[in-house]
Amino acid sequence: MERLGIQLTHVAPERATGSMPVEGNTQPAGLLHGGASVTLAETLGSIAAQLHAGTDRAAVGLEVNATHHRGVRSGSVHGVATALHLGRTTAAYEIVVTDDDGRRVCTARLTCMILAA
Repeated sequence: MERLGIQLTHVAPERATGSMPVEGNTQPAGLLHGGASVTLAETLGSIAAQLHAGTDRAAVGLEVNATHHRGVRSGSVHGVATALHLGRTTAAYEIVVTDDDGRRVCTARLTCMILAA
């Protein structure tokens, strides 16, 4: 989180939000790196899943996928992870990443497995 400049703004099992600067997280063509978008998405979803799991269990990533909709060259991107399923053994989230103008940059889906600690 520190290396990419991810800042959390809200964390709860049902929803987590945060932002990340584009500067320092670009690919050679100067656009936000797709891997950085996915890292923001997985970070938000994983933190929310861990809160759902509680202190006596652990949430681990099982599957992540992402669709990149548009490039971003400057400013920040903002992510919102919304729970799709909060179960006993799995938690799934849709994460929407937008630019400073509210345009969708990336849509990701994360599934975490909930394990006994």
